[in-house]
Amino acid sequence: MQWYNEPPAWSAQGNVITIHVAPKTDFWRKTHDGGVRDNGHFYYRPVSGDFVAEVKFSADYTALYDQAGLMVRLDAETWLKCGVEYVGDVHHASVVVTRDFSDWSVMPLDGAPDALWMRVTRHGVTLEVQVSLDGEQFTLLRQAYLTGAPDVQVGLMACAPTGEGFAATFEGFEVRSAA
Repeated sequence: MQWYNEPPAWSAQGNVITIHVAPKTDFWRKTHDGGVRDNGHFYYRPVSGDFVAEVKFSADYTALYDQAGLMVRLDAETWLKCGVEYVGDVHHASVVVTRDFSDWSVMPLDGAPDALWMRVTRHGVTLEVQVSLDGEQFTLLRQAYLTGAPDVQVGLMACAPTGEGFAATFEGFEVRSAA
């Protein structure tokens, strides 16, 4: 795996990766304020064809828009990020799909879960994003078109757009064939 925008500190022990998220980091393009931000942390591997990516994660979200989860990326203009985003003192399951312009969908979570599981499944040009509170029962959050390109980057994402940073822990990240 490799970094796109390596954080100031991180560690990997077994199947647990901890990221210390730098302040003023984000992935976002044009929508809402016209700005382009591409300095969030992304720890990824290249993947070809159909896949299922899954991870359990937790974080110390404290500032507006603190976020952590999974990302699928073709390039700076074409990507999907999903996970938890902290908005209005509420934890939300969040999905952003970007094809030059970013869009955003959120679903408030009941309380502040200790951990969350995200699953992204690719079938051709379609990505399905699912969320779980227990790693067993998954709920569909979104189905979206991203790209027809066969090769993408898949991995862990974390950003702190407005805050001073936070710690995020990822466990059991895996990418397997969807065939």
